[in-house]
Amino acid sequence: IGGAGFRNAGPAYPEMARQRGQQGAVVLDLRVDAEGRVVGAEVAQSSGHPMLDAAAQRAVLNWRFRPALDAGRPVEAQLRSTVRFRLD
Repeated sequence: IGGAGFRNAGPAYPEMARQRGQQGAVVLDLRVDAEGRVVGAEVAQSSGHPMLDAAAQRAVLNWRFRPALDAGRPVEAQLRSTVRFRLD
């Protein structure tokens, strides 16, 4: 999971959600600063399970991306990312 040039850790699966058999995908709109850090994460489409949505938001705030460039200079950017929760 993650941005170009980085391997970002997936979210921790909330134990209560696991016990309840909850699965789903959370679509997040991310704001990434000029240093490649995620500085904002809003749920654009819920998984249908608030615990999974919250876990996804917490996880992406630790992610890093290669910064977007404008005329060769790093700039803040926005992107959409999907975090999936699956029980195997």
